[in-house]
Amino acid sequence: MVTKVAIAPGVILWREYFSKLAQQTLLNDVLARLEEAPLYRPVMPGSGNPFSVEESNFGSLGWVSDKDGYRYQPAHPVTAKVWPAIPLMLMELWREIANAPDAECCLVNLYRGPARMGLHQDKDEKAMSAPVVSVSLGDEALFRIGGTMRRGETQSFNLSSGDVVMFGGPARLAYHGIDRIRPGSSSLIPGGGRINLTLRRVSPEA
Repeated sequence: MVTKVAIAPGVILWREYFSKLAQQTLLNDVLARLEEAPLYRPVMPGSGNPFSVEESNFGSLGWVSDKDGYRYQPAHPVTAKVWPAIPLMLMELWREIANAPDAECCLVNLYRGPARMGLHQDKDEKAMSAPVVSVSLGDEALFRIGGTMRRGETQSFNLSSGDVVMFGGPARLAYHGIDRIRPGSSSLIPGGGRINLTLRRVSPEA
């Protein structure tokens, strides 16, 4: 049974939005698309230090990071091929809960072992009226979210496979991140780990 929880103003969590069968179906679709747009390890702007996560994208635009900065672009930075389309199951999710024009980007993050994601804002998009929707598959993760000030108070909670988090409105620019994952807490992902699928609208509504 799906449980909907209001975490904070603008932050909503759906526990096990995707059933175990739906998780496997979605994962199979994601893995097939990753054959077209393989995971790669981005680097930080300026320093060139590698991320601890591997990334790829689906959709008409993909978010990338390299020494030149953060940006959205229509093609994979390694293969130079256009990104695969966003899986239908994810588009249906977006259309059901986001109340916004269709998502244009699905950022794919693979966490394994000590991989984490420091507190950050999703602020490279022009469509700030649209929320951010995040889907978890695989190992459990400790998710942290705060307010719009970097040093403000935060709260953290576990995300399990099949969970969905959405933040928008007053929380659209909330700082958030992944403190750690629990390796081995799920057997869904081949080779272990956690896949996070983050849906975003990039362009403002025409």
